[in-house]
Amino acid sequence: MKITKELLLKYAELIVRTGANVQPGQIVNLYVAVEQHEFAAMVIEECYKAGAKKVNVEWSSDIQSRLNYQYADQEVLAKVLPWEEAKMKQMVEDLPVRIFVDSDDPDAMNGIDPQKLSAVMQSRATVVKPYRNAIDGKHQWVIAAYPSGKWAKKCFPDHEEEEAVSLLWDAILRTVRVREDNDPVADWKAHTDFIEKKAAWLNEQGFSSLRYHSANGTDFTVDLIPEARWEGAGAKNAQNDAFYIPNMPTEEIFTSPIAGKCEGTLVAVKPLSWNSQLIEDFSITFKDGRAVSCQAAKGQELLEKMLKMDEGASMLGEVALVPKESPVNACGFLFYNTLFDENACCHCAVGMGFKEVLPDGDNLTMEEAGKYGINDSIIHVDFMVGADDLAIDGIRPDGTTEPIFRDGTWA
Repeated sequence: MKITKELLLKYAELIVRTGANVQPGQIVNLYVAVEQHEFAAMVIEECYKAGAKKVNVEWSSDIQSRLNYQYADQEVLAKVLPWEEAKMKQMVEDLPVRIFVDSDDPDAMNGIDPQKLSAVMQSRATVVKPYRNAIDGKHQWVIAAYPSGKWAKKCFPDHEEEEAVSLLWDAILRTVRVREDNDPVADWKAHTDFIEKKAAWLNEQGFSSLRYHSANGTDFTVDLIPEARWEGAGAKNAQNDAFYIPNMPTEEIFTSPIAGKCEGTLVAVKPLSWNSQLIEDFSITFKDGRAVSCQAAKGQELLEKMLKMDEGASMLGEVALVPKESPVNACGFLFYNTLFDENACCHCAVGMGFKEVLPDGDNLTMEEAGKYGINDSIIHVDFMVGADDLAIDGIRPDGTTEPIFRDGTWA
């Protein structure tokens, strides 16, 4: 697929109008890498055409981030400065639409001390988290992607950079349903309708728990929150009822289980890229609702650190259903990017749960949501468990069961 200006404008419009669904009079915060300034300009203009009151841009740079970690002291990086906190306070007041354009190099932090990375992240997240909680459910947001040269080379190491970028562009646009000859808005409407229909079916069943089984060693049961809904694709801003799509692409139907109520082993079927480092061929075993052991062929120490980031990091915050025929999975390669890789197959996440799956959840504090069983943590890390033979059964309170997934797809 030739990437023309017209195609990029189509993509930018989809992000703004369908993904973020910017409304007249809203403030928009755009987060984008400096290298993607030309595409950023397209997104900014689309926001203004949609009626945005003001568009603020926060530029990022993999090079700058790496140099900071390479040379600055850990204590300096870990401190959230007053001006940074003031920006977060303003965000809570403005409730801006937030648009994230991801193009990060998966290897940007290779060679940086993982303990330093984790310590800085942990310290900063403690300060940032209350502000993040304060805007949950009260604003629109979307994450989309733009391929950088280094990201593309990571995905296609046997190709020259220009060709690798072209291949990654083709995959990204395919998964977000953007083509030269289609109406992506109509295609997304059909897609979200399908996902909402599946979510409605799951909500009608009243399952109290799920049971997972695969020949690779996955043997796992997790309890569900009775009041929690299954959701997928779209969300609604509780302040203005604007429907938006947080992730582009998205194939999942998800809910938050009861924190501390799961047993057994989950075996990952794809590597996990976390803090610019890979964890490969790994499994996590849970007992009494917490991860009690883990095994990884690569990244064992990193996995152990991740599961100890805070009190909630060893418990589940999400279970998500994604059929193996997902367009992301059909691309046939690892994106090294959670936005895409989590939409390739079924996944679970350790760490923070989603209070918005609860009735009136947007207006609950995390402490109030925790009484229902929503997990709280400074992290939320997805890992893929959707083996080709994955079977998932829904178990009702009376003990009856219903097949949900067979052979990695809807039963």
